[in-house]
Amino acid sequence: MALLEAMLDRNGVDHDDLVSIVFTATDDLHSTYPAAAARKLGLGDVPLLCARELDVVDGTPRCVRVLMHLHTSRARHELRHVYLEGARGLRDDLPE
Repeated sequence: MALLEAMLDRNGVDHDDLVSIVFTATDDLHSTYPAAAARKLGLGDVPLLCARELDVVDGTPRCVRVLMHLHTSRARHELRHVYLEGARGLRDDLPE
């Protein structure tokens, strides 16, 4: 839930701006669907899809990725990507 909240807050995304959200999770996460966090935030009316991340040797363990599709007038380079905890090592080219 922290990842979704950070994504929405950092980018000033309103509920009505959301088109859909895609979640992926690594194979070592299997106790709940990542989309359950979106439902708890009141996003149950937004189309949500969960999928498995590729099982890559030495990949980041216990990793959930989120891809939000939304309506915005902002340029893509103005959107703030969010990487929390161990996922920070996935990209080194984005500002904090």
